[in-house]
Amino acid sequence: MDIRIRASFLPHDDPEAALAFYRDVLGFEVRGDVGRDGMRWITVGPAGPGGTSVVLSPAGEDPGLLLATPDLDAVFERLQARAEVIQEPIEQPYGIRDCAFLDPAGNVIRVQELR
Repeated sequence: MDIRIRASFLPHDDPEAALAFYRDVLGFEVRGDVGRDGMRWITVGPAGPGGTSVVLSPAGEDPGLLLATPDLDAVFERLQARAEVIQEPIEQPYGIRDCAFLDPAGNVIRVQELR
């Protein structure tokens, strides 16, 4: 199985201040900016294609772990017999196809399809 770490999550309590720090101070590029129900998730990372991202997420949100693979269906097929499925592969409204499982401690593990 080809699985890699896709993103690390850091909580924020002020999305504009977080964005200014990671974009303007560290020089990271903005890879995504998604809002829902008054909350905002901002994905940033070093300039250039690929690599691991940092997702600036609303404080109090428990994002779990975000992994990625070029073959989501194969990974889902393998893991569904070994882990509790909480979401089968679907196309999300923000353009990512993913699925989700729980690890033995109840942590959410999301797996995105690399494109």
